[in-house]
Amino acid sequence: MTINGAGQPHRPAGPVRVLVVDDEPNIRAVLRGYLEAEGFLVDEAPDGERALDAMAHRPADVVLLDVMMPGVDGLEVLRRLRQGGDQFVVVVSARTEEVDRLVGLGLGADDYITKPFSPREVVARVKAMLRRGRAPVIQDGPLRFAGLEIDRAGRTVTATATATATATATGASVELSTLEFDLLRALAEAPGRVFSRRQLLERVWDYDFFGDERVVDVHVRNLRAKLGDDAADPQFIATVRGAGYKFVGEPA
Repeated sequence: MTINGAGQPHRPAGPVRVLVVDDEPNIRAVLRGYLEAEGFLVDEAPDGERALDAMAHRPADVVLLDVMMPGVDGLEVLRRLRQGGDQFVVVVSARTEEVDRLVGLGLGADDYITKPFSPREVVARVKAMLRRGRAPVIQDGPLRFAGLEIDRAGRTVTATATATATATATGASVELSTLEFDLLRALAEAPGRVFSRRQLLERVWDYDFFGDERVVDVHVRNLRAKLGDDAADPQFIATVRGAGYKFVGEPA
């Protein structure tokens, strides 16, 4: 999912469409069966090229994306989807190495599942993400800090100084994904409070998130990069070794 100064996060209004991308027909068939039994609309693609074509002609709300495919692989598909798409993406792969997991999450995947997997767990994760995505926007006032303004109602972030990496001038919008915005908001609403990874997962992802807690580290790193925040000398998000993270922005 993406969010910017002009829009709100995408929330499926009707039946949720899922695109299952995998070069193994049996896996596609099993996932289709479980998802359709839960009321999802399901499309299939056997490779990355046809997945991108499917998304161009009939976009899905959720993409279950295998990594190792001939031709255009899953990570390249993920890169292209994240250039402007607002769908959830769950990477599904037989590659279990930590670096592969972190690469997938760093490219913007919402979750990462390794094969072999339980189809029921996959369905449960999809449902959890959709519950999070359909959370109502709370009409709260903006949070203002030195160098940063967070509009909770409009779900936008604005640089009030040129310190942020993505802002070219004061007043520029900082583009964040939905998860990045929710993570920043959760931290900024309680300045100085230390949140563990598990607490952030419960607040931002969903109380029944099944994935690796280190997904929090990946999104904090991406968020810091977009805010121009230095982990060694943080202006906004500080790491508390062995405990978690806290917001250290100075009130404006």
